[in-house]
Amino acid sequence: MSKNWNHDRAVEHIDKKIDDVQKVTIKNYTRDMSLESIPTNVAYRVDGVHMYADIQNLRDMLESTQAEGTDCHKRTLRFLDQHYRAVSRILGKADARRVDFHSQRLHSLFTKPYNSETGAEKQRIQRAVATAQLIVDVLAETGDDDEKIPAAKVRIGIDTGLSLAVNNGRNGYREPLFLGDPANYAAKLASNNSARGIYLTNAARTAIGLVEKDSPEKAPLTVEEIKACQEAANLGVTTDEIVEEWREDLENNPIGGYQFTRQTPPLCDMDISALTPASSKRQEMVSMYADIDGFTAYVAENIDDNAADVVRTLHVLRAEFERVVSSDFEGRRVRFIGDCIQALTCDGTVHNTDEQKTVSEATRLAGALRSSFNLAIERLGAGGYETGDLGLAIGFDLGPISITRLGKHGDRIRCAIGRKVLESENRQCACKGTETAIGQAAYDASTNAVKSLFGTSRKVANLDYVEATEALADKGDEAAKQARSAAYAGAPAVILADEREVRPYSMSTARR
Repeated sequence: MSKNWNHDRAVEHIDKKIDDVQKVTIKNYTRDMSLESIPTNVAYRVDGVHMYADIQNLRDMLESTQAEGTDCHKRTLRFLDQHYRAVSRILGKADARRVDFHSQRLHSLFTKPYNSETGAEKQRIQRAVATAQLIVDVLAETGDDDEKIPAAKVRIGIDTGLSLAVNNGRNGYREPLFLGDPANYAAKLASNNSARGIYLTNAARTAIGLVEKDSPEKAPLTVEEIKACQEAANLGVTTDEIVEEWREDLENNPIGGYQFTRQTPPLCDMDISALTPASSKRQEMVSMYADIDGFTAYVAENIDDNAADVVRTLHVLRAEFERVVSSDFEGRRVRFIGDCIQALTCDGTVHNTDEQKTVSEATRLAGALRSSFNLAIERLGAGGYETGDLGLAIGFDLGPISITRLGKHGDRIRCAIGRKVLESENRQCACKGTETAIGQAAYDASTNAVKSLFGTSRKVANLDYVEATEALADKGDEAAKQARSAAYAGAPAVILADEREVRPYSMSTARR
């Protein structure tokens, strides 16, 4: 059966998810609340400090060999695993929370001391800065010359303020997701450019008595400013102690050799929660990022007076994205990153990837995501919910990708790496909220129909499911032709009253 998107099926699912969040409860986060397994229709207002640490030499690891073979992937995964274990140990000592570790980016949160305590915000920021410097110092020591694993080069961004904590993830992979300016601004500071250091937003700077900067992304904290935070925070742990414990942990819980096998398509059958270094997956596939454009501004506008609609909108969109990826197109969601879904898709056999078909189906998947996005916004609006001015930016590319879980038993996190994972995210970041972009490798491997659709710019606006399928089928793309034929099969004829004639049921009609 061909992969396809169906309007009525999408409406049924979207309406069901809207019903799930008809009543949303917003609570203020306090010391006795757990951020684990937050119910779907509940959100916490969390006043805290968000820290993003961006490992800047991940691409160097992936490009350490001319060809993107297993050697550079194994080395990169070990690089990430070693540094993840070290940072996880630091956060535990600093009484901070790991939110996510997405390839090269670590997101953590500081909520203690709580706001009921005098000077709480200042103390949280000082603790975050002291922890950031500890991360920088420890990761400078956790390379491995014997394994050709370099020390990590780190840039860190920090912001403070109010955010909404909701449940992130589905089907056994659940952790809190934080919506709002602090997480977003900290992430932007961390990924801003190649200069290393610790960077604070002006909100965080003023909270600890530092002057504002016209360009905080160009003003790393000085040695003296960092030292003042370290003395105030008094973490009670040193770089040498962390490194010693980390090396002992590696001896007791060795990473092991990475071994790869292929996942027989469809990827929706892959159980990521069962992966370990010895049972990792690797093959040519498409990496796709679909990011809700304008979501940060939407949250900022509604977090005070209309937070419930933010929770509703996010829940409905995430659930529908997940369904389209895994059910309609039999792909695999890796994770939700903020308001973005990271997904993988592949067509072929246990032995080989059908690259041409994979790209064609990824193109139609991108169209299906946009169709469902548009439909979800329409249905939410019809229900009287505020959805702001949101769009969807999509980027994808094709290449060898490895999937595994990092960390030791009982504390593993999922990871998908590859040069084209980075490129697919770059293509998405270059898109407006109406655009879909294809990477060069996927473009080169595609049918003439796909090339014609995307053009020389490798970017197209307003590409929904019907436009993608019809455009590809009209140009002779076999995957799209099969999907269109399946849509027609058994469909009733349509009588056009104004023309008094009978025409075949079409995909355009199916949208209504």
